[in-house]
Amino acid sequence: MQFHRTLLYTLVAAPLALVSCNNDKADDALASSTLEVRLTDAPGDFRAVVLDVQKIEIHLKEEGNPDGWRLLPFKAQPINVLEYVNGRSALLVSSDFDPGTLKEIRLVLGPDSYVTGRDGQRYDLKTPSGQSSGIKLKLDKKNLYQQRDNYQLLLDFDVAKSIVERGNWKPGNDKKERYLLKPVIRVVAQDIRGGLRGTVTPAAALPQVLAIRSSITPADTFSTTADVAGAFQLGALPSGTYRVEFFPTATALAGQTGYKQVIRTGITVTNDQLTDIGSTPLQ
Repeated sequence: MQFHRTLLYTLVAAPLALVSCNNDKADDALASSTLEVRLTDAPGDFRAVVLDVQKIEIHLKEEGNPDGWRLLPFKAQPINVLEYVNGRSALLVSSDFDPGTLKEIRLVLGPDSYVTGRDGQRYDLKTPSGQSSGIKLKLDKKNLYQQRDNYQLLLDFDVAKSIVERGNWKPGNDKKERYLLKPVIRVVAQDIRGGLRGTVTPAAALPQVLAIRSSITPADTFSTTADVAGAFQLGALPSGTYRVEFFPTATALAGQTGYKQVIRTGITVTNDQLTDIGSTPLQ
C-alpha cells in the first residue's frame, strides 16, 4: 500500500542531499533569491522516527490552482527526524528562487516510513485515507521579493503529536497496524529567529519542555524534550513573554527524591536572540 504525506533553526545543519538549481540567464540570477527548506523536530517517545521523503513542492499561484505547484530539487531519501532536535536542523533543499509570493508547501512521503519503539521493535507508519496527494501546509502568503537574499523555511515536525497509537491495538497484533501518522507541523519563516535554551537537573528526569507564549490570546505552545545530558533548546520562537513548563517522563530510582513538575514564568524571548534560562532543578 502506497501512502503519501507532507511534512522545516538553523544551527548545526546536517546536509542531506543538497541540490542547487541555477538559472541560465544572468538577469534572472541577479533577480532571484535562494530558498532553503529545513526540517527540525520536537521529539517523542521513540528510538527512531524515519520518514520516507519522496519529494518537496511549493505552490506559487492562487489556492486551488493545480498549475501552481513547482517541484523543488530534492533527492528522495529516508530521514530520521529524531536526529534533528535541540536547535539542529536538516537542510533539505537549497535552490534559486524567483521573487514572488509563496503560498503553500507540500512534502510527499513514500510507503517506507516507520518508527522504532522503546521496545526496539519496528512499526510501520500508516496514514488515514484521503491523503494520497500529501498534506498541504499554508505559508500565510510569505513574500520573496528581496534580491540576492537567502530565504529559509523551517518545517517544525512535532513527533509526540503527529504519531498516534490506535486505541484498539494490543501486543500481539500486527505491528504494521499500531501507529498512524497524522502530521502536526509548524511552518516558520526564518526571519523569526528568537529562541530559548537551558538545562534540567537531574538529566535522568528526561522532561518534556513546553514554552507557552502567554503574552497573546490564545496562547502559542511550543514543545521539545531534554536530551540525556539534560539540555534543551527551542528555536524559531516569536518575540514575547513565555511560561516554561517541565514534565518529567521518567521515575526516580528507589530511595531518591521523586521528580516534580516545574513551571517558570516571565521568560522573555526577543527576535535575533537566544535566551538562556539556565538550569532548572526537578527534585
